[in-house]
Amino acid sequence: MDTPDTGTRPQARHRLVLISGLSGAGHSSSLKILEDLGHEAIDNLPIVLLGPLVEHAEGRPMAVTIDTRTRGFSVAALEAEIAVLRARRDTDVKLLFLDADDEILQRRFTETRRRHPLAIDRPVADGIRRERLELHPLRAMADVVLDTSLTSPQDLRRIVEGHFGIGAAPGLYVSVVSFSFKRGLPREADLVFDVRFLDNPHWVPALRPQTGQNPEVQAMIRRDIQFDPFMASLFGLLEPLLPRYNREGKSYLTIAVGCTGGKHRSVFVAETLAAWLDGQGYRRGLIHRDMPAPG
Repeated sequence: MDTPDTGTRPQARHRLVLISGLSGAGHSSSLKILEDLGHEAIDNLPIVLLGPLVEHAEGRPMAVTIDTRTRGFSVAALEAEIAVLRARRDTDVKLLFLDADDEILQRRFTETRRRHPLAIDRPVADGIRRERLELHPLRAMADVVLDTSLTSPQDLRRIVEGHFGIGAAPGLYVSVVSFSFKRGLPREADLVFDVRFLDNPHWVPALRPQTGQNPEVQAMIRRDIQFDPFMASLFGLLEPLLPRYNREGKSYLTIAVGCTGGKHRSVFVAETLAAWLDGQGYRRGLIHRDMPAPG
């Protein structure tokens, strides 16, 4: 016998993104990005007001920074509040923890002439060390840890939007990034593939000025006897792996492909991978981090 329709529907869940982490790692920038994406943004909210804020959210997506600047800040108190919120059936709470290398953080404070919140009358380095130690338990419970040491404003926006964009289709979003090993690995990368074993167009004078988007460069790389077996192995690895990430609830995955200069081989392999992802039906992005701008 059919079950009668009572007219009830599952209750919509309030969306809350909490931003915390090391001072100087990009809290304000991340909050502004989330505000641009449609979240109601609140900076430096006292922990005791977090519960009442959620009670009166009325379904609006919200983004809140809570960090060591916050009056009465306590890692234990924030952990307890997050646990309460995660237990609520009407709230989807995510913790974004921002991090960066000590030298990068110290330089940012020096350039802006700001005082570190935990080192008002001491060297900035002391405050960074104290804050990193104090916040370690919070980092361990974060849903997303983002190292902004080498992240440009454009990349920060792309990554934050990939994780927390409103209205995006459900399921895994894959970001493919080509890069130069000389300029360092993308800190946000989940999977990294090194393609420096492929023949390098850099050593062909006519191809050196070109990029991996050039048909002649692509033809040279394709002629390498290792290219087709490598791509087949890469596709064979990702084909069963990506659905498992999706089933585990991962919403954003970054696959980084690197070569020496980030201009030829990594660009072409990244383009080939992006085309394969299209054929598999995945939502994806493609960034050539270190490829020179045309012209």
